[in-house]
Amino acid sequence: MRKFDTKVQHLKYKVLREVARFAWQDSLLDNILRIPEIIVPGKIPTMRCCVYKERAILTERVKLAMGGSIDKPNVIQVIDIACDECPAAGYDVTDSCRGCLAHRCEDVCPRGAISFDHNYVAHIDKSKCIECGRCAKVCPYNAITNRKRPCQAACKIKAISISSDGVAKIDDDKCISCGACVYQCPFGAITDKSYILNVIDLIKNSENNTKYKVFAVVAPSISSQFTYAKLGQVISGLKELGFFTVVEAALGADMVAYAEAKELYEKGFLTSSCCPAFVSYINSAFPALKEHISHNLSPMASIAKYIKDTHENVKVVFIGPCTAKKAEVRLKTVRPYVDSALTFEELQALFDSRDIDITSLGEDVLDNASYFGRIFARSGGLTDAVAQGLKEHGFNDFELKACTCDGIEECKTALLRKSKGVLPANFIEGMACEGGCIGGAGCLTHGEKNRAQVDKYGKEALEKTISDAISLLK
Repeated sequence: MRKFDTKVQHLKYKVLREVARFAWQDSLLDNILRIPEIIVPGKIPTMRCCVYKERAILTERVKLAMGGSIDKPNVIQVIDIACDECPAAGYDVTDSCRGCLAHRCEDVCPRGAISFDHNYVAHIDKSKCIECGRCAKVCPYNAITNRKRPCQAACKIKAISISSDGVAKIDDDKCISCGACVYQCPFGAITDKSYILNVIDLIKNSENNTKYKVFAVVAPSISSQFTYAKLGQVISGLKELGFFTVVEAALGADMVAYAEAKELYEKGFLTSSCCPAFVSYINSAFPALKEHISHNLSPMASIAKYIKDTHENVKVVFIGPCTAKKAEVRLKTVRPYVDSALTFEELQALFDSRDIDITSLGEDVLDNASYFGRIFARSGGLTDAVAQGLKEHGFNDFELKACTCDGIEECKTALLRKSKGVLPANFIEGMACEGGCIGGAGCLTHGEKNRAQVDKYGKEALEKTISDAISLLK
C-alpha cells in the first residue's frame, strides 16, 4: 500500500529520512553534501533537465529539513531554484477567440491592454494588464481564461504573488502557515521547515539521562493515517523510537470543549481557538474580532500544559497533520508547554531512518479520550463537542447557533459577515484546511475516507462523555 498521496511527498520524505538517519549516527555534518547524491545517484536525471540541477534543489531541501535559516522565520518557504516550471500566471486569450466585431473585451479593459492582430484575434499586453478579469466576464465565447499557478489557487487568503523573475513569493504578514500551497505545488517548490533534528536531539538526550522523558502527543487524525499498519503498531513504533509514552491530543480536545462551552455560555459569542491557522487569520485579517477568540489554549497546548504541570523533567513533542502547529509552538503562550512539532510525513521518515517496520510490531494501546475529543480531527467535530459540553454543564437554556467553517474560504465568509453584524451564529468553528485536520498539509494521505476513519476511531473510545474523559486527569 502506498504511504503517500504524491511523488512530491515521497521526495520530501526521502530527504527527511536521510537527514534523520545521519543525525541518529552523529554524522550529519560529515554527510550533508552526500544526501543529494544518495537520493539521485548516477548521471541520469529523473525529475529535472539535468542531474546537477536536481542535486542543487535537493541541497536546498536538505537545508529546510535541518530547520532552514533563522533569518526566514516563516514555516512555509519557497525554494526559488525549484520554482521555474509553471507558466506565466494571469489572463490569456485562448484559440477559442473568434475575432468577433463586438470587441467587448477591448471596451471594458481599463488600461488599454487588449489589441487585435491582422486576423482580428485579441491579445493581452501583460505589461498593462492589471488582472481585473473584466475581459473574461464579457467574452461571449469564454475565450479569455485566468491561468493561476497551483500555489496561488491553493492560497485562498492571497498571500502568494509572483515576482518579476517568475518565482512565487510569500507575504509573511498574510501567511497563516496552513500549508495548502505546500501540498498543491506540483514541483515541491514550496515546502515547510522541519524541526526533526530538534526531536532527535530530545530523544537522544533522554536516552542518555534516565530521569529525562519525552512524551509524544498525537493528533486524533492519526487514526486516518499510516493505513498500511494498525494504529496500535504506530503507537508501538513511537515507543520504539524512544518516546517514553504516547498521549492523545484528543484528551486536550476534551478539556478545551468542556472549557469552551462554559466560556461560550458566559460570553454569548465565541470563535474557536483550536486551529492555529484560523486564529492567525483572525489576528492578521480581522483584528477587530480578536477579542472574541476563545481564551482557551489549543488541545495540543492544553494537554501539554497538563503533562508538564503533573510531571517533572518532561519534554513534549506534538505529532499531527498540521504545518501551522510548527508556528504555534513558537508562540510565547505555547512555548513553555510544547517543545517541538512534527508532521505525519516527518514521523514516517523517523520510523524509516531507524529501520523500524511498524507492521512487524505488536499493538500498544492509545485510549485516554472521549468520542467527542477524537472527532475534533474533522470539520464539525468541534461544534459537536461544544454542544455536548453545554449539555454536560447543564446549560440547557443556551441555544447553540454554530457556524461550521470547512476551509479558510468559509472562515473568511463567516468572519466578514460577523464583522458586518449579519451573522446569526453565536459560535464560529474555524478550520483552515478543507475537511478539518484530516486535510492538513502534513498528512500522508488525504480524502473523504479519512473522515470515516476518524468517526470509527471516536466510537471506539472507552470514555463516552467529555466528563468521563477529563475525570481521568483528576
